[in-house]
Amino acid sequence: MNLSPERKIAGVLAPLFALRGETDLGIGDLGALRQFIDWAAGIGFRIVQLLPINEMGGDHSPYNAISAVALEPTTLHLAPGSPEDLSQEDFDDVIAHGDLERLRKGAVKHARVRSLKIALLRKAFVNFSRRAGEDAAYSTGFDAFCANEGAWLVDYAFFRALMEENGNSERWDQWREEHRSADSARDWLAAQSQKKQAKFGERARFYQYVQWIAHSQWTAARLYAEERGVGLMGDIPFGINYYSADVYSRRDEFALDWSGGAPPEPYFKDDEFTQKWGQNWGVPLYRWDVMRRRNLAWWRQRVRGVRRIFHVFRIDHVLGFYRIYAFPWRPERNPEFLPLSWDEMRKRTGGAIPQFYPRDDSTDENCEANRREGEEYLRAVLEESGETRVVGEDLGTVPDYVRPSLHSLGLAGFKIPQWESKHGRVTRGEALISGFVCDPRPQANPRLVGGGPEAGDPHGGSGPGGSSQDRGVCRRRAARGARLLCKLLSSHDECSVRE
Repeated sequence: MNLSPERKIAGVLAPLFALRGETDLGIGDLGALRQFIDWAAGIGFRIVQLLPINEMGGDHSPYNAISAVALEPTTLHLAPGSPEDLSQEDFDDVIAHGDLERLRKGAVKHARVRSLKIALLRKAFVNFSRRAGEDAAYSTGFDAFCANEGAWLVDYAFFRALMEENGNSERWDQWREEHRSADSARDWLAAQSQKKQAKFGERARFYQYVQWIAHSQWTAARLYAEERGVGLMGDIPFGINYYSADVYSRRDEFALDWSGGAPPEPYFKDDEFTQKWGQNWGVPLYRWDVMRRRNLAWWRQRVRGVRRIFHVFRIDHVLGFYRIYAFPWRPERNPEFLPLSWDEMRKRTGGAIPQFYPRDDSTDENCEANRREGEEYLRAVLEESGETRVVGEDLGTVPDYVRPSLHSLGLAGFKIPQWESKHGRVTRGEALISGFVCDPRPQANPRLVGGGPEAGDPHGGSGPGGSSQDRGVCRRRAARGARLLCKLLSSHDECSVRE
């Protein structure tokens, strides 16, 4: 697609799980995304941006995925014939026990939706396995996918099968002792009976099948968006979940005794810990020395996964490539440290203190080293991204060298229109320099348009229980808000966004 940075275009961000419909399975999915793409194309949007789509853990946060590459199963459109191996009979059998009426009301019930969709996918997998056993050619596409994606898929499927052995929890440091490291878990498996090994292998194969279906549906969604003249924009969080298949399988590439985050922020008036200590996200730090020796293979693999699906992707907290604020304790211990003084904290940690990693920006030499190394890592990202556009979310406390560095690499940065103001007036688009993505930032600020019950309350019109008339009102309000935003970002009053 032609998404030239020389042209101003307008887009819309939507959490996929929120794109609800009257006949959904309790969550927005790829079927709803196609309808949303149609709507976006119809009013003149050229970009649809989504939150991260990698498989979520028990907290259901898209920014805390249990895999850097595996896709979230609940995003899949599941219906008779989708996937091919899901029959009408099997679909009806699972749905009969799913209590869809309750699932379709109110907020997304993630755990119950996941159980329902996994049950449907298991039915499809049983049919697939039977047909593949009767005709080896039937599994040709699946076999090719497993061979091509083996670098991450084998470890991921092993991790997912171990999760089932441990109550479906991803918290590997609380698993049975013999499962807490990949090496000991493989030794454990080798010591099991042939029947147990076969059952475990079938579980792992199921999760490989789910990922095959997921990658097939998502790549088809990309092609559909292209046909409608709309680009898909994805999102890569800089960090990765401590409890992920990646950390579990490649432990030497992560510093597990440190947690990445952000420095103290006085503007968070309702968060005492953030004001005093900062934001502790709990993501392990990267051991860049180890990753560098491996040609940053893990990051390259992560980018390839995103590139197949999206035309543009955003790196959340791109500042982390240059340096990241780090805590010598996990977030679970934040309440313990909140009331402590600096000296008391140091006694509790054995002298370790929250600090920037790999170094702070206190000297010119440190700034230059951070800039140089950050550019090295980002060049690897750009090499793997190919024709896919890359955007760096460069908000927060930004060192002076970061934005010139991003500009030299050809990475677009971010501008928040509300924050780009002078003398109390928002800066118009013609006054902003090129090479930035402007984002109204709805997740951090009040809604741009459509506030009130009908725009988000589960009992209002935009929820799954609302009437078609109410949803039409919301769509018209969204279009009007889009026109306002488009005018704000453009250097003229004409805008292609239509109601």
